Amino acid sequence: MKRILLVTLVAALVGAYFVFDLGQFLSFEALKQGQDGFAAMRAESPWLVTGGFFALYVAVTALSLPGAAVMTIAAGALFGLTTGVVLVSFASSIGATLAFLVSRHVLRDWVQTRFGDKLGAINRGIEREGGFYLFTLRLVPLFPFFLINLVMGLTPMRTATFYWVSQLGMFAGTVVYVNAGTQLASINSPAGILSPALIASFALLGVFPLIARRIVEALQKRKVYARWNHQRPKRFDRNLIVIGAGAGGLVTAYIAAAVKAKVTLIEAHKMGGDCLNYGCVPSKALIRSAKVASQMRNGSRYGLTDMEPGFSFKAVMQRIHEVIAAIEPHDSIERYTGLGVEVLQGYGKLINPWTVEIALNDGGTRRLTARSIVIAAGARPFVPPLPGLDEVGYVTSDTLWDEFARLDEVPRRLVVLGGGPIGCELAQSFARLGSQVTQVQRAPRIMVREDEEVSALARAALEADGVAVLTEHKALRCEIVQGEKTLVVEHDSEEKRIVFDQLLCAVGRVARLQGYGLEELGIPTDRTVETNEYLQTLYPNIYAAGDVAGPYQFTHVAAHQAWYAAVNALFGDLRRFRADYSVIPWATFIDPEVARVGLNELEAKEKGIAYEITRYGIDDLDRAIADSEAHGFVKVLTLPGKDRILGVTIVGAHAGELLAEYVLAMKHGLGLNKILGTIHTYPTMAEANKYAAGEWKKAHAPKALLEWVSRFHAWRLG
Repeated sequence: MKRILLVTLVAALVGAYFVFDLGQFLSFEALKQGQDGFAAMRAESPWLVTGGFFALYVAVTALSLPGAAVMTIAAGALFGLTTGVVLVSFASSIGATLAFLVSRHVLRDWVQTRFGDKLGAINRGIEREGGFYLFTLRLVPLFPFFLINLVMGLTPMRTATFYWVSQLGMFAGTVVYVNAGTQLASINSPAGILSPALIASFALLGVFPLIARRIVEALQKRKVYARWNHQRPKRFDRNLIVIGAGAGGLVTAYIAAAVKAKVTLIEAHKMGGDCLNYGCVPSKALIRSAKVASQMRNGSRYGLTDMEPGFSFKAVMQRIHEVIAAIEPHDSIERYTGLGVEVLQGYGKLINPWTVEIALNDGGTRRLTARSIVIAAGARPFVPPLPGLDEVGYVTSDTLWDEFARLDEVPRRLVVLGGGPIGCELAQSFARLGSQVTQVQRAPRIMVREDEEVSALARAALEADGVAVLTEHKALRCEIVQGEKTLVVEHDSEEKRIVFDQLLCAVGRVARLQGYGLEELGIPTDRTVETNEYLQTLYPNIYAAGDVAGPYQFTHVAAHQAWYAAVNALFGDLRRFRADYSVIPWATFIDPEVARVGLNELEAKEKGIAYEITRYGIDDLDRAIADSEAHGFVKVLTLPGKDRILGVTIVGAHAGELLAEYVLAMKHGLGLNKILGTIHTYPTMAEANKYAAGEWKKAHAPKALLEWVSRFHAWRLG
């Protein structure tokens, strides 16, 4: 109601201005004709005229009415240079701030809700450097000031910042116009004030902050490099050195070679990094074998005979290593050497901001210099400091592939510490292969980043495969009791003991930060290497990408960041690009799969974002029924009353593949209506996306129009 009243008031005042042609009194001609009369009034009632002028100026600028320029000239004619500048400076700033607040109160919420995903980068830029940009705009009178007031009101800029920056930024233009007013007799129109020379001067004034900013950046850079300048090489060996050959490092090196840069890639262990050798690839190979075993065990679902799968665990593990070997050529030294990348096997360490020392695996050391360096060292499994853990022994998601390959049989009793995606995927897989799996999770539920219903479905799926899921159980210590390995946990203030043969730590991953010279160079690190929006570290020529930089630990995000790291490192002096995290998808490959992009309900509530839910049950989908995979759902969050997608969660078979359509739609601003209007092959799982869009359409059917259409058809019947 307050918003409606405010809009009504503003509309009434603006309407009155035009209906009663009040603009005639704020014209340049009226000013020249009435100058003597205004002067007489001021001489008779100086305070009343001064206060009235001030209030009128505030009102004109607050309502974004034409006439502010003429009033600024009038201030010089009536009050002289000093008093006129003071009056106009404060009145214009107050009026501009009122216009800013009206725009904010009336329109900001709607604009941010409607276009929030597209405005994310702008909002962050305003929060970070909004005052700087506003000051630059205020210095150049070519930009309509009333438009700046209204647009800035739609951003997160603080009101106090807007006020003082506006007053400071408009001061130069105010002085010019007020001074012109003191010479009113010699001016024929406001246009005569801005000569080409003066316009050029203002343009240079507007560019000055940009130049000043560059100077400040150069001084900051000089300060950062001060202790190393004596070591700066006069000529560089490479355009780019990349440390780490995981997803982030490989893509960085690939891009550098593609644009003909001279690049060296350093890897101490295996090409392909964690994803190929320990993570994505082997785990998905294991999941596939485990799923086939489950399907055999449940053959009756497909009209076949249930049968206990017979297999050699060594053969399963051998297949996993064969899968890794089949994919290895994609990330091999030979391939990258053929692309033009120099690959060195060894440990790279920063000696100074331009020099990397490589301790080569085959002995000896080598030093190389580069104009830019990218750190893509990845992450490693976090091992909790549990007393007795080393005594009982354990594996991680990195080491299990080699350790378990030595086993003749699947681990009989397996404890999995951790209820995140890695822990859930491995717990279900080993349970399906015959292990007695106990999953221990400290939190109240597994997969805590997902909605509660998703966590509940994941837990039910794991338990259906025989996993004993223990939530709210805190691991205390490990012991060997009567020759048996035991994990002691606490639940409801009581201790319990879990006997196991193998223990898998899957409680998360931490960035590899040690051994690369970061400490010696003073590069800040917390859980990751600290970078700015361009992926630059403390030293502008040193970048970080992938798990070592965060904020997401996904292979596809590492590859995404690699483009920004490579392009900024090679061409940043010409143009830099901010890393874009606006649409990040991910999936957990349990059965049924869980895939998500954008917001889920949990995050929307935490952030206070209004949303509407559209849900489609996959149990109704023809292809899912035919495949005996009729379970799960597609849940879409949209703006209330709109088809714009805020986020999607899919639970079901092939959820990771189904999600891609929504990722594309969100990236390019396509709504559910576009998905509904797209032909989907029948019968496919992808039709679930079309039907979800259809559910939204049904919920937003124009009831009044349909009622009229119904009457029209009835009339046509005669």
